[in-house]
Amino acid sequence: MEEKAEDQDGMEQAEHDLLADLRRARRSLRLQGMDEPPAVACLTPGQRIADAVATVMGSWSFIIVQSAILFVWIAANLAGAIRGWDPYPFILLNLALSFQGAYAAPVIMMAQNRQQHIDRTAAENDYRINVKAELEIELLHQKIDQLREREVLKLTEAVRMLTELQQQSASGACGSDAEGGRPL
Repeated sequence: MEEKAEDQDGMEQAEHDLLADLRRARRSLRLQGMDEPPAVACLTPGQRIADAVATVMGSWSFIIVQSAILFVWIAANLAGAIRGWDPYPFILLNLALSFQGAYAAPVIMMAQNRQQHIDRTAAENDYRINVKAELEIELLHQKIDQLREREVLKLTEAVRMLTELQQQSASGACGSDAEGGRPL
C-alpha cells in the first residue's frame, strides 16, 4: 500500500494547493471594488427580454387575463355577436394560441437556461466554500491535537518530577530515621 506524501501538519500537497487557491480567490473577491456594476446590469437585451417574458408569463395575472380573453372570445363567437369572424372550431383562436406558444416557449427556455447557469455557478461556489471549510476544520483539529499532545507531555513530565521528589523526600525521611533513631 502506497503512503500519501504529507507534511508536518498532516495535509497533502494537493490540499495545500487547493487551500491556497481558495484563499486567493476569496482575497480577490474581497478586494473587488464596490463600484463594479451588478450582474443584472451586464445582461444583453435578449436576456432582459427573456427574463421579462418569463416573469410576465409565469404570473397569475397573466393566466387570469388570458383566461378572461379566451372566455370572451369563445362567448362572443358562440353567441353570434360577431358573425363569421371565428366560427365554432375556433381556428383563428387556435392559430393565435399556437403562435403565442411557439414564441413563448423558446424565450422562456432562454430565461431558464440563464437561471440554470446562475444556479450552477452558485453550486460550484458553494462546493468550493465547503471544501475550504473542511480543510480549515481539518487544520484546526490538527492544531488542537498538537496542543493536546504538548499538554500531555508537560503533564507526564510534571508527574515524573513529582514522583522523583516524592521518592527523594521518602528516602531522606528513611535515612534520618536510620541515623538518629526515633524522634522523641
